[in-house]
Amino acid sequence: MNRGGRVDLALIGYGNVARRFVALLEEEQEQLVREYDLHWRIVGVATRRHGSHFDPLGIDLSSLTGPLPSFDPSINAFMVIEQLGQSEAQLRVVVETTTLDVKNGQPAIDHVRAAIESGCHVVTANKGPAAFAYSSLRDEAAAAGVHFLFEGAVMDGIPIFNLVRETLPGVDVRGFRGVINSTTNHILTAMERGDAFDDALARMQAEGIAEADPSLDLDGWDAAAKASVLANVLLDARVTPLNVKRAGIRTSHAERAQNALANGRRLKLVATATRTDSGSVAVAVEPIELPTSDLLASLDGKANALILETDLLGEIAICQLEGNLTHTAYALLSDLVTVRTRPVPRAAPVHRTL
Repeated sequence: MNRGGRVDLALIGYGNVARRFVALLEEEQEQLVREYDLHWRIVGVATRRHGSHFDPLGIDLSSLTGPLPSFDPSINAFMVIEQLGQSEAQLRVVVETTTLDVKNGQPAIDHVRAAIESGCHVVTANKGPAAFAYSSLRDEAAAAGVHFLFEGAVMDGIPIFNLVRETLPGVDVRGFRGVINSTTNHILTAMERGDAFDDALARMQAEGIAEADPSLDLDGWDAAAKASVLANVLLDARVTPLNVKRAGIRTSHAERAQNALANGRRLKLVATATRTDSGSVAVAVEPIELPTSDLLASLDGKANALILETDLLGEIAICQLEGNLTHTAYALLSDLVTVRTRPVPRAAPVHRTL
């Protein structure tokens, strides 16, 4: 193994996304080595129910497939992170995929902060850290010389943050609107054609797309968390999901969705962010009837889209026609490649403050 390009990974959280990420690493291993000199190994894993484990020589991946063995319950995530920080690998990366706590973003924020303090890079699909503590974590990571990346927090593996950071120099994002929750868009689309609300939700749960607690989707919390991440990163806002004007969907929206369709409109759960005259950023998530000529109105089923309002390029639309676990896992892989190939930014936000 080429120690010069070795990356030691610690997995904090080991649910469906993390499992698919590990499988994707194996599937893409030859390409990662050939194109990026990225030689990875997993040395730590921390779970909520099965305990935690750290092996500086690398964990046998066969132990991470199928039912997990009982790891050491006396070892917690923070101990795994601390031990990773002592690794001699060229790059040490914490992969954080714990469940979103929409009230305060914990314990993911503390996991990210512990990783940064230990000199480890962080990639995460958890919306909590960037939704509740983006600016402080961004600056702490830059000061420590490590990456804090979260491409999978919004629209899975579709490169929203990479797009703006890497390809839109000098462009100011002034606002956005989008359909950014697949579960609610699928339910609204299904109810338009007469399907039952509960049946549509059950399909999303069976596919692993709905949140473990579906009320996070239905009450608009998931979209509010994503909108907070987008506003904080792209508009340099200081909002959390608790500040977002929020309304979700219910079975009662079936009639409204059908009536809207009959009148040449479509009902969508839309997230918006606009800069007010005072300079603050107003963020909202709510069902809105859109004309069929609107790009967001054309989204069926699990499709998502985000429209960025910019100063130099007008409106830029980013569409995702379907999302699944592989897409989210790919976002983690993409961020890992960024850690391997890109220098750490110097605490410069993506948004260019006016």
